[in-house]
Amino acid sequence: MQQIIFFFIRNKNFLLFLLLFTISFLLTINSHSFHSNKVATSANFLSGGIYSMKQNFKDYFNLKTQNKILVEENNRLRQLLSNTQPDANFYSVDSTNILWKYNYVSARVINNSYSKSKNNLTLDHGIKDSIGIDMGVISSKGVVGIVNSVSANYATVQSVLNSNSQINAKLKNTDHFGTLVWQNGSPFEATLIDIPRQVQFNVGDTIVTDGKSTIFPEGILIGSIKDYKLAFNEDYYELTISLFNDMTNLRHVYVIRNKDAVEIRQLENALENVE
Repeated sequence: MQQIIFFFIRNKNFLLFLLLFTISFLLTINSHSFHSNKVATSANFLSGGIYSMKQNFKDYFNLKTQNKILVEENNRLRQLLSNTQPDANFYSVDSTNILWKYNYVSARVINNSYSKSKNNLTLDHGIKDSIGIDMGVISSKGVVGIVNSVSANYATVQSVLNSNSQINAKLKNTDHFGTLVWQNGSPFEATLIDIPRQVQFNVGDTIVTDGKSTIFPEGILIGSIKDYKLAFNEDYYELTISLFNDMTNLRHVYVIRNKDAVEIRQLENALENVE
């Protein structure tokens, strides 16, 4: 015991320096996205590991909040199951022959940008977990983005808050559809464009995915109408959408795998080549 005390006394300056350096390093990469991205990018295994350790550190101090979110999600899923029990007239159907179209892979967000013009997220799952490019990503509250790059163990996601993002969406009440884009504005809002002028809607109406692509199933929540205006040509509305997701505070997400996606895309590409 005495030797241990002498060791700390002899090396107190170095140990103090090491402690302060470590604290300053952690504070820097946690407080400034610029430094964080310089220290580690999502392009390789090393950066994924750094992001993962960084997120583990953050998650330790957010366990109560995350547990609450998970409880809410479990309650939502139970409610969904209770409302989708098969009708008694169909009990004779062999459920083992039913081919479900979508698979869902749970993942954790280990890096998230939301203050740039082209924002992305990094997930702690990749090719080894059957995640691929052009798969949709959602949370318990709605759409998050689309996978745009994958490695063996990690994946990056083009966020809804990305100026290149285009997601097929529709008004839940009327089924009129348009394109959800982000115009470098608030991280809590997006814009639904190409809604015909004759469409009737109200502030507060819900916006969901329209299912006209291989990326998202129909009916995934996106947000609600906050405001609207006529576009410059006055034939279409631009709707300001309040996102249901808090894109600045994402932890647990689900990656959607459409089992029919490859077949559908091959068929559509063949038609394009003929034309």
